[in-house]
Amino acid sequence: MTELAALVPLLAAAGAALVCLGRTPRDTDRLNVVAACVTAAAALALAVTALAHGAAPAVDGRWLRVDGASGVFVAVIAVVGLCSALVSPGYLRTSARSWFTATRSRRAYYAALHLFWAALLLVPLIGNLAVAWLVVEATTAVSALLVAFTGRRDALEAGWKYLVLTTLGLSLALLGIIVVAAGQAGLGHTGLHALDWRALERANALPHDATLVAFLLIVAGLATKIGWAPVHNWLPDAHSEAPAPISALLSAALLPTVVLVAWRAKSALQASVGAGTAGAVFIGFGLASMIVAIPFLWRQAPWKRLLAYSSLEHMGVIALGIGFGTPLAIAGVLIHVAGHALAKALGFYAALPLLRADPEAATHAPAGVANAATATAMSVSLIALAGLPPSPLFVSELLIALGGVAAGETAVVAVAVVALALGFLGLLHALIEGVIGDPVKRLHAARRSERQIAALTVALGAGLLALTAAATLVPGSALVDGLL
Repeated sequence: MTELAALVPLLAAAGAALVCLGRTPRDTDRLNVVAACVTAAAALALAVTALAHGAAPAVDGRWLRVDGASGVFVAVIAVVGLCSALVSPGYLRTSARSWFTATRSRRAYYAALHLFWAALLLVPLIGNLAVAWLVVEATTAVSALLVAFTGRRDALEAGWKYLVLTTLGLSLALLGIIVVAAGQAGLGHTGLHALDWRALERANALPHDATLVAFLLIVAGLATKIGWAPVHNWLPDAHSEAPAPISALLSAALLPTVVLVAWRAKSALQASVGAGTAGAVFIGFGLASMIVAIPFLWRQAPWKRLLAYSSLEHMGVIALGIGFGTPLAIAGVLIHVAGHALAKALGFYAALPLLRADPEAATHAPAGVANAATATAMSVSLIALAGLPPSPLFVSELLIALGGVAAGETAVVAVAVVALALGFLGLLHALIEGVIGDPVKRLHAARRSERQIAALTVALGAGLLALTAAATLVPGSALVDGLL
């Protein structure tokens, strides 16, 4: 099992090297698909194995931790990464050449995509706080190149903004890690292994004040990478300027994966910080994110920018569930992570035929989409993200709200429900005006693009319905018990 856990991200990294061997664009595309399918199959096998162990971690060593949370997040990253790799050839066929020649541009894109995917798959498997920070920083370097891939001025600005702001935030998190390491050294625990999740969870004698400062620095620094308000400034620009397959990975995989690192830091340090204080920090970030997102969801915005602000809201919902920390809330968090990933990825994939048919949609809100396949994909994505039944996000938000009431946070739940209702109305307005309304222009996508987005809509829509059905089994399960 340990070898398999280490093999999954290595397969994705190997894919980066493999696709560079293609002599023609068609060869490169085929190698990308083959590498992606092999990596996704291995990752899903690992996820199933981890979930099958229930409350007991499959691996809990110095360098690796493979538990129920790892299984959920690895499965999400595998599915989103596979879909992004499969739609990337369609994107590259119609994209600009970036700052490379056509052939080099394709190879550079695939190499960066697979390296980014490899780092994302590695994060949920890491058993050490410092190493987790290092890999999260690595995702910043490679994903910044992908954000700026088109070479346009706005894309370069978004990539630079993303790189600078998230690196500054992660520098704060690193300072917090150093403070924790100093506290461990004061207890006689030295070396990198003193920062293992297992070692931190057993260190109940860490000094309260210093550990509290360290915890705040770690969470505030990671919040910049997650995109929680008020440190979310990079998020709308990066999501709107990146290629659509990369935007899907950023929103559906990267953001919740960094949340997992913050969640594990909370679990490891709350014995010294105080469970109530640690939970309050997450609740504060969650409420702030949900409230800040409301005005942006209400105003007309380009499609990808609208999805970016929806990510701000949903990362806030996940933070609330972690902050409440009750069994119902944790069950809601797991369902929300998976449901949000599928719905958000589908929304970004729908941007491919949308922008191909109407390039001006990159700068203005869509107003009636004539193409049936694109309109259906956009509708399924918005309905799921808005939390309309039978969306799994309706179930997850209900579980998180009930978990908050069980935790005695009734006032917080009341504010969160109002924020969710307002966000729902904003997304409903976007659905009516942008998808259902009378089309301003009758633009149609290419047949190949129509078939691909239709297949993705069926596959991811079925996944959303399956999640809704499975949501009844999560509360009270061994998976939730292992994360409390």
